[in-house]
Amino acid sequence: MANWSDPRPRATPFGTAATGQRTEAYDAGLRSYMLSVYNYMGSAVLLTGVVAMLFAMGGNESPAAQVFFNGGILKYVIMFSPLAIVFGMSFGQNRMSTATMQMLFWGFAVLMGLSMSTIFLVYSGTSIAGAFFATAAGFAALSLYGYTTKRDLSAFGTFLIIGVVGLLVASLINMFLQSGVMQLVISGVGVLLFAGLTAYD
Repeated sequence: MANWSDPRPRATPFGTAATGQRTEAYDAGLRSYMLSVYNYMGSAVLLTGVVAMLFAMGGNESPAAQVFFNGGILKYVIMFSPLAIVFGMSFGQNRMSTATMQMLFWGFAVLMGLSMSTIFLVYSGTSIAGAFFATAAGFAALSLYGYTTKRDLSAFGTFLIIGVVGLLVASLINMFLQSGVMQLVISGVGVLLFAGLTAYD
């Protein structure tokens, strides 16, 4: 993608200097774009973490505990709202304005924070930090591969999206079956699918 090892000459007497300049401009533009993407991603992850921590503040007396542990339909609204936003953004990206997409993006980050707030009620800060840094390292490695590889990954997109839909259906079914083995399989398949999506995106 970035043509780091492009063997073409940067300048010759026959005018390929312009091609080299275009390549350099392309690389600079791509790096600027990717930096913007990572800035958005980093800001959204930070917002999600802050919202989750604040919503869970107070332990068993926190708003998160009241919503998720005491039942009610509100917990399902919070849990599935991020998914609804993802599908809305995916299918409406060609019709929505940039401002609308950004509003949905930040709304998604906030809702993810609310839905993930129970993590702070169940796990210790050390466990959460370890999982966060392991995930960040995996994301960095996969995104670097997707950024630098010469292989066309576009063919995997449809397959991966269908896999995610199947994973969601299986997760909903297992909410009623409560199968430990099925949950383990879902977790393993989910890791593979989202690893592929990270490299693909």
